[in-house]
Amino acid sequence: MLRFGLFGTGHWAAQTHGAGLDAHPRAELVGVWGRHPDRAAALAARHGVPAFDDVDALLDACDAVAVALPPDVQAEIAVRAATAGRHLLLDKPLALSLAEADRVVAAVQAAGVASVVFFTQRFHPNVNGFLAATAAAGGWQHARATQFASIYQPGSPYGDSRWRREQGALWDIGPHALSIVVPVLGRVTRVAALDGPGGMVHLLLTHDGGATSALSLTLDAPPTAVTRDFVFYGENGVESVPPGDGNALTAFGTAVDQLLAEIDSGGRDHRCDVRFGREVVAVLAAAETARTEARTVDLHR
Repeated sequence: MLRFGLFGTGHWAAQTHGAGLDAHPRAELVGVWGRHPDRAAALAARHGVPAFDDVDALLDACDAVAVALPPDVQAEIAVRAATAGRHLLLDKPLALSLAEADRVVAAVQAAGVASVVFFTQRFHPNVNGFLAATAAAGGWQHARATQFASIYQPGSPYGDSRWRREQGALWDIGPHALSIVVPVLGRVTRVAALDGPGGMVHLLLTHDGGATSALSLTLDAPPTAVTRDFVFYGENGVESVPPGDGNALTAFGTAVDQLLAEIDSGGRDHRCDVRFGREVVAVLAAAETARTEARTVDLHR
């Protein structure tokens, strides 16, 4: 059994991370820490484990951390956890700046711990299989991704999320879109971006080898316009990414499985590790510069 400390007490922490850890046959949830002690106590009580008011105390009690916190808070927790020798199951985006993402990567590499960043779609087996087969086929020239969410409607568990309101769709669902496009078209080398109505953001990306992609994202679509659509175009025709064949909870269970496999094998090269998380943050940061300065940004590797 791998002992997990859960950092976070919001809807995603409770309904996905906490529930997923509690249900996993090789994971043991040993405690909860949160920025709101009353919420931490309630979530911990739900699972019959203690709530911790000190980060280091929970790190001392666990072998790995599952983090479901705003990305700027997550980055600091991740550095402390890795430095303490704890394996990492993190959420996207890894951080809100490239400097912070680099700190996480450096801490993980120095400690030699395993890491997985939970890009939800990448942990649906049918989606991951599709991406692997599509990448192997090659010959792709362009991808189009449209991801329109509507989180500000009454009853949404994410509508009061301050970091989502401040950072918008670019940082919240942009990582999901990049986690689908990059494995097929390759690393991003150039970024252009502009804003649309209602918090919409559009990215035009150039990838290694010259392929391009266009991403359109929003968190505030009209409820009737909510959609998820990923399409690749190339020498082999047109291919659409299927929807995941499970839910977020089953995907999280797969993420736990894969972190355990990394630990068991001694591997430190997961396809969605903190280095890939850092790569995504680099694109998001470049897009932020591109949209605010109205210019194209080159990513220097």
